[in-house]
Amino acid sequence: MSVRVFIDGEAGTTGLQIRERLAGRRDIEILSIAPERRKELEARADLLNSADVAILCLPDDAALESISMIKNDSTRVIDASSAHRVSPDWAYGFPEMTKDQADIISTARFVSNPGCYPQGVIATVRPLLEAGLIPSTHALTVNAVSGYTGGGRKMIESYESNERSSPFWPYALQFGHKHLPEIQLYADLAHAPLFQPSVGNYAQGMMTFVPLQLGQLRKAPKGKDLHAALADHFSSVAGDVEVAPFEGVDAIEDLSPEMFNGTNHMRLHVFANDDKAQALLVAIYDNLGKGASGAAVQNLNIMMGLNENVDLCIA
Repeated sequence: MSVRVFIDGEAGTTGLQIRERLAGRRDIEILSIAPERRKELEARADLLNSADVAILCLPDDAALESISMIKNDSTRVIDASSAHRVSPDWAYGFPEMTKDQADIISTARFVSNPGCYPQGVIATVRPLLEAGLIPSTHALTVNAVSGYTGGGRKMIESYESNERSSPFWPYALQFGHKHLPEIQLYADLAHAPLFQPSVGNYAQGMMTFVPLQLGQLRKAPKGKDLHAALADHFSSVAGDVEVAPFEGVDAIEDLSPEMFNGTNHMRLHVFANDDKAQALLVAIYDNLGKGASGAAVQNLNIMMGLNENVDLCIA
């Protein structure tokens, strides 16, 4: 018997990519709403209550509205908005975050799909805190760059219609980005980091960077210690996060935010100068893959007891 899935907001960027990832699945039945009825509450409510899993690809307010329309106690929900990401009543949908997170997701009725930026920060920072290499009180800075699809329809239209779009556009310069509470909570930090994201003039793909001034610590870990902690953590969890070999190099020619586009893959790098007690943690992944639709399909597979790694990539 196939799993009935309703993508509420299937015409948006994330919804379309989820549909593309699920196309051809014999174990999934996609429940669709006629385009002319997408704004009809009755039509949406009927499908929300008919689905085994509803995936919400909506703005926060619309996602909250959809939740209020579910009147049964059986429809399970994956919310790709930011409405429930720090709610204690929702499981956080980053299966590789801890050794038991996938089990938590598998039994949860409500799962909040992570934001795109937070996953790279959480993946590189949290294992170091759990290994005791960095204290939760350590002051952190995060820099990041994402493709313009991360900004939604208006940004996509702006970049694709304007030949003079900025090749590199920093934003959130008052340091109040909406992902900060999520980063602080799930990276297990005592204080929110200084987070400065940016948009590149390319469609999708992203990189997060966490520079570390290790000399400020009472006992500065070496680069190999940071790398070993990440490698140990991600070797102990299933999923699609890879820790690259530890290399003492000044540059890697093919390092690019677009290198994992169309996949659910994330690669982590550790770069370090032990003499200067400095290091850089880097995460590379697709903001529409591991950062959105790929993560949603991975969570769907886990919740339904299906093969976790099926159809996480776009063919």
